[in-house]
Amino acid sequence: MERQERILAQKSKRAIETMYITMLHLFNRGDYKPMGSTGLSLRNALLELQPEIYGSIADPKKFELQGLLYVLDRLPEGIETCRFINLTATEGLSETSFKKIVPPKRRRNCYRIDNEQMNIEITRGRSDIYDVLTHLTFIYLESHKLLNRMFVGYKNEISHEWDKLEELVLSEQEISSENRELLFVYLSNLLGRSFDELNRAYVQLATNQDPDRFFHIIYWLGNLAAKEKLNNEFRLIRFSDMLADQVGKHVYGNIWAKTIKKVLNDQNMLDRPIHIISSNMHSVLNVLYAKDALNYQDKDVFSLYEKLSDSNMQQERSKVLAYALEKGLIEVDDTSGANIDVQIIDTSFITQEEKATAPVLVVMDYAFGEQAFETMDELLKPYNYGKENSRKLDVRSISIMGKAGILCGQKGDIMIPTAHILEGTADNYFFINELSENDFKELNLSTFTGNMITVLGTSLQNKFILNYFKNTTWNSVGLEMEGAHYQKAIQIASQIRNHISKDVKVRYAYYASDNPLHSGSTLASGGLGMKGVVPTYAITEAIIGQIFNR
Repeated sequence: MERQERILAQKSKRAIETMYITMLHLFNRGDYKPMGSTGLSLRNALLELQPEIYGSIADPKKFELQGLLYVLDRLPEGIETCRFINLTATEGLSETSFKKIVPPKRRRNCYRIDNEQMNIEITRGRSDIYDVLTHLTFIYLESHKLLNRMFVGYKNEISHEWDKLEELVLSEQEISSENRELLFVYLSNLLGRSFDELNRAYVQLATNQDPDRFFHIIYWLGNLAAKEKLNNEFRLIRFSDMLADQVGKHVYGNIWAKTIKKVLNDQNMLDRPIHIISSNMHSVLNVLYAKDALNYQDKDVFSLYEKLSDSNMQQERSKVLAYALEKGLIEVDDTSGANIDVQIIDTSFITQEEKATAPVLVVMDYAFGEQAFETMDELLKPYNYGKENSRKLDVRSISIMGKAGILCGQKGDIMIPTAHILEGTADNYFFINELSENDFKELNLSTFTGNMITVLGTSLQNKFILNYFKNTTWNSVGLEMEGAHYQKAIQIASQIRNHISKDVKVRYAYYASDNPLHSGSTLASGGLGMKGVVPTYAITEAIIGQIFNR
């Protein structure tokens, strides 16, 4: 059995490598038809891999609903109706009348050009491209499952169920509750899913503007798939020349980092001790300011954090932010295109320490995949101003907090990495992690220490590869997308380029957003919700505590 699993893991590894090489080739090619001959290799590799997040992708009789919900949260609304998808750099569309569409779970700007074309701006490097292409390949494969049931009989006549769906979707009248139930029954035959499963998906996709969005998505996926079969009107993905020229050149990271360093210079903070924290935009803010801002006296500070995480507490969150802005917080909204906001915090307002020696915190929002190397590499470079002036940053520590998939625990647990292993390469990064399981004992949180895999994409993982990393001497406890890229930039800056001190302290800790080895706990099953509050703030408290030696 162990030998068989190892063989399956090797096959899955080859499938990931094939996808990586194929996507790179298609990008260099400039365009391709996902369901045509040019997309065949990518489709076959994804079907062979059968990622956990895409559930029943390889089952020809079952339409994958949870995977669809996951993907639609990360692609622009309305993309299912578009034949032409253009991946571009930032090429001036923000100054036009085209409506900007930002997916709920991915910070990327998208523009609907006309009835058939969607443009997606790529500013986060190759990881962003792989993410989009993988998700599009998945939904196109699912759309072709509909073809097997859309046509019936030896004459390939359109089925009664599809006729009814088309009639109701294209009608300008609102779909009645009776017809809605009828459609669930018809779609049950078309999609190979139960009435209850379809009803749940319908509720999750409904919006105030379009309560019947689910029916529209299924119709247009099937409609465009049918046109590919009957009329050879294939969907097409194109990459702009400007995007091809910019990828890998740190265009957005360079602008982003220069903006931050200019603010530090303008505020006379460039020579002060700097601590960089990769985190969200609320936890460091709340840990440093919330108690004083809200005059909170209770010893159980995590109850305060849970309250502030409630969507109904906007007034309290605004009060904390207003207080922080008076006490050393500077917000640096990103305009570079990197989509990473930053907070700069002058801690002399908090510690009453002399300004010249009080630490400065640079809190940056989460990067995405390879973008972590681009942004950190640029941020750690000296600040160049004027013609020949250059000043190094006095970086004392770099702390990375993030979400990750766990292999040996459950949602909400904490992982402490001892090394980052970059999947598919020989790049392994070892480091002394200042954080340890002892930092979380008082809260009785489950913690796991070991190596962590930095993967090409969370949607490219299956149980055979993950079990291999977990159960062999790799001793991996989790998977994420940025760790190795961050550490690569840190080691280059400290050990090769001499941009920062070799004694810079690093801290890595992740809280488990999912367990991809458990079918009900993958990312497609939904987020952590309030369960993520305690581990998020526990890691933040540990980082802040070490920075201030308390």
